[in-house]
Amino acid sequence: MSGPFVDLSITRNPFILPPFNIMSVKAAATHIDWTKLTTSLGLKTETVAALSAFRKRNEEARRVLTDLKEQKTAVDFAHYRKVLKNQAVVDELEKSFKTFKAASYDVQAQIKSIEAVEAKALDRAKSTAAKVETELADLQATLKNIENSRPIEELTVDDVLKSRPEIAEKVDAKLAKNKWDTKGYNDKFGYVTLF
Repeated sequence: MSGPFVDLSITRNPFILPPFNIMSVKAAATHIDWTKLTTSLGLKTETVAALSAFRKRNEEARRVLTDLKEQKTAVDFAHYRKVLKNQAVVDELEKSFKTFKAASYDVQAQIKSIEAVEAKALDRAKSTAAKVETELADLQATLKNIENSRPIEELTVDDVLKSRPEIAEKVDAKLAKNKWDTKGYNDKFGYVTLF
């Protein structure tokens, strides 16, 4: 990191943003192509609506900020001395105004807690990514198996029994008990006789 700018090449995680120069963030925000953002990324309608609402809020906030920047911020104490009879109040307010210093806060504790949450989120994201990768590999293997398998018309009973030996065990157990019917078959497909 050199100066107020950040070398983005060190930021590999898209969820953790490095500290940016506020001017570079403002410059980047003004160059957002909202039309391209909403059309070319294939976003859902809810996401596009949320982005449009965000854009409207952003533009309204910018307008209010511009209006506030254009307002006069200097206090004309001489004017108030002429208008008000109680000069002591004006003197006291002028003294308070000139000696006012904004309070500064130590935000390191909050930054550390945010970094801890980001680290946990990063760990969860990595574990989720690993799970997704393994599931994807399993699905790819299943898809390859399906693509390379023979059509069902070419399968034989021996092929089915070879791939699912528990079926052979169930059939043998039923035949040993002299049960030739499959429970619920006639209800579902009807009773068929050849004679």
